[in-house]
Amino acid sequence: MGSRFYLTTAIDYVNSQPHLGTAYEKITADVIARYKRLAGFETLFVMGNDEHSQNVFRRAKELGMDPLAYCDLMEREFRSAWDLLDVSYDDFIRTTQPRHRAAVQEFVRRIAAKGDVYEGYYEGWYCVGCEAFKQDKDLVDGKCPLHSTVEWIKEKNHFFRLSNYQRPLLDHFAAHPEFVEPDVRRNEILRLLESGLEDISISRAGQSWGIPVPHDPSSVVYVWFDALINYASAAGFGTDEAKAARWWPADLHVIGKDITRFHTVIWPAMLMSAGLGLPKQVFGHGFMTVEGQRMSKSLGNVIDPKDAAARFGVDPLRLYLVKEVTYGGDGDFSWSRFQERYNVDLANNLGNLVSRIGAMAEKYRSSRLAPAEASGRLADAAARALADYRRGMDVFALEQGAAAAFRIVDAANEYIAETEPWALARDEKHAARLSQVLYDVAEAVRVAAVLLLPIVPKSAAEILRRVGESKTAADVRLEDAAWRNSGDRSIQKGEALWPRAERTTVTDQPTTPTPPPSAAPAAAPVAPADTRISIDDFLKIDLRVAKILAAEKVPNSRKLMRLSIDVGTEQRTLVAGIAEAYEAEQLVGKTVGIVFNLKPAKLMGIESNGMILAASPEGGKPVLIAFDAEVPPGARIR
Repeated sequence: MGSRFYLTTAIDYVNSQPHLGTAYEKITADVIARYKRLAGFETLFVMGNDEHSQNVFRRAKELGMDPLAYCDLMEREFRSAWDLLDVSYDDFIRTTQPRHRAAVQEFVRRIAAKGDVYEGYYEGWYCVGCEAFKQDKDLVDGKCPLHSTVEWIKEKNHFFRLSNYQRPLLDHFAAHPEFVEPDVRRNEILRLLESGLEDISISRAGQSWGIPVPHDPSSVVYVWFDALINYASAAGFGTDEAKAARWWPADLHVIGKDITRFHTVIWPAMLMSAGLGLPKQVFGHGFMTVEGQRMSKSLGNVIDPKDAAARFGVDPLRLYLVKEVTYGGDGDFSWSRFQERYNVDLANNLGNLVSRIGAMAEKYRSSRLAPAEASGRLADAAARALADYRRGMDVFALEQGAAAAFRIVDAANEYIAETEPWALARDEKHAARLSQVLYDVAEAVRVAAVLLLPIVPKSAAEILRRVGESKTAADVRLEDAAWRNSGDRSIQKGEALWPRAERTTVTDQPTTPTPPPSAAPAAAPVAPADTRISIDDFLKIDLRVAKILAAEKVPNSRKLMRLSIDVGTEQRTLVAGIAEAYEAEQLVGKTVGIVFNLKPAKLMGIESNGMILAASPEGGKPVLIAFDAEVPPGARIR
């Protein structure tokens, strides 16, 4: 019997559309699910909608719709968003489904039979927006921090004896320090547990939208209590004992940090009372902000994930959210940063590498590669990256997994710059070496693509096809990331996977023609001007170090080369008259000097931002100024 892995995300209220914050949770959980499948685990990945909210009921009535019909409509909205973002959920649970209703009622029966349910009156503050009861310590200046308004209510409720589980929960935390991650969330919950627990209301009186309490049909199960049980009902609890025995307890709950208390205090106490096993881990991820601000309708900065995906594509969005945010911490979304990372990581780095190996394989080996020698240092670099990738992904450090895969990409680009296949191709005595270099580069691309399958699934599958992977992406497993140096492979050349996105912030400035000078008397001869500049003039010139990320000849020009360069703080396009002296492949990875603060100019219709430094011997070809030590992009030349 193989290993199994059951993970869930929080289920979503359907009183509003999905936004980038909810998409972040679903995408990162999907990366984990895909990684587990890649690692050989039989995986059950469950998402869903929370539909018994009073806010949902009110929204349906505002629209003149039956609540269930409204929830049906919203299910289609949410599913279409997650399908667009390539989220590979195995099951989608709704709290209005019969299987969930049966599970909730069975759950309440069990904890009632345990003696953990009793009747009483609740009197206190209630936030309609949160649909949660609030204690005075939860309020700021008498208001809910998220929704401001709270109301004082008094009603007969059924209560759960949460206070009975303070010591069992503390013991569980001590025995299982991995139960809550990251550390900051665990420490918050431990302080909460140590301060003591109060019994909680698990029902609302006088409402019809919800699941009736089994022994009191006049009350419905409180929405939060109802919602938490979805993780067990999706696994078969209450309806399918064989399925429940197969999948429960859950291996991982992925949730937002704002609902950690419900999932790490109330939910495990409920499970203890019902006699069910506890989930192995709860991971509370951070929030996504936009340009440093929390997403808010009032600020008008709520981002629809469909709009974000439409900008550069689904896979670039997935990569940005995974690679740019430390998982567990807060992250920020910026349109300019999104474009920058798209160009640097995909257009200029991975995409350019895939194009280069396709072009070189076609040019030098008719697109058929076979090893001729022992593999070079790329094999060691790939092995180290694979080990780092496993370590990161196994503990859900997703950004570390992405970075490890891109270290292989960086190593392959550097290897091309060092070995210079175009130079090897000029001499037949280097034929074996050239064959091996090309094979090693293709193999490095293949390994990187295997590691990127959970993060950019469709793109990685296409890359695997282009570099001759014999298996379909669905059949590839993590062991296939082991380095291979045997067998020939067919390399497929194709269109650029990620065409560069040009900056749109710089506008063309029209120039006014200078009128011809009027006739004037001939001037008296003057002495030659002193063309030397002062130190103050020199200091106005900002010379910087830059790294060439991509290069291509400008169409219809014999001399011009278009360069994409990294200057430390940003990525730029620069046009240089060096095409007669250098092949495009020679330039990628080189560290050069540039004039950083030159005004933009258009050459052959391309805006050039800066000037490359080169020596131009009389009658000779330009030679780039080089550095004899490693200097980071952006460093000043003094």
